[in-house]
Amino acid sequence: MTNTASAGKVSVTLIRSTIGFDKRQLAVVRGMGLRRLNHTVVLQDVPSIRGMIHKVRHLVHVSDVGD
Repeated sequence: MTNTASAGKVSVTLIRSTIGFDKRQLAVVRGMGLRRLNHTVVLQDVPSIRGMIHKVRHLVHVSDVGD
């Protein structure tokens, strides 16, 4: 199990609309805290978040956040 205290951070931005895509993808986007186009959130870089990003990789842009 990954220690979340020492995990890095990633910045995730919604760049495409979820309209026309599967409802499960909308649920993943909402689960990451993204609400509208060009909305950016900073999340911990843990395997569960990476899995969510992988599911909607065609809708989001990801970059590393340096501390």
